[in-house]
Amino acid sequence: MDVIAQVRELGKAIQKDERFVRYAKARLANDGDADLQAAIGEFNITRMELDRLLNEDEKDQLKVDELNKKLRDVYGKIMASPAMVEYNTAKAELDQLVNEINTVISKSLDGEDPETCETTACTGSCSTCGGCH
Repeated sequence: MDVIAQVRELGKAIQKDERFVRYAKARLANDGDADLQAAIGEFNITRMELDRLLNEDEKDQLKVDELNKKLRDVYGKIMASPAMVEYNTAKAELDQLVNEINTVISKSLDGEDPETCETTACTGSCSTCGGCH
């Protein structure tokens, strides 16, 4: 089996992994959450309005402050949404899996044994490290 065929098999395995499945469900739930989508739309419109205002020669600072507050409030509402909390948690878990996969691939390209190499990359912080090899 050539390398690309093996990567395709890896892709299939990733899509069967519980972390990917959780992420895909959370993404679909977000897309179908009308309240969340309305809040995201409100956030985007407010952000565009704030950007427009900030590009004016003479800025109305009270309006800028008002829009900044609104932006923070809407962002807080979005991030506190149960659907968004689940999405962010699921995405973080999937990102960790992808980082581990990339670490094994990188270490393999550096000549390390793919069967035994660590799945975590060196972060440069010795406080969280199990030791260099």
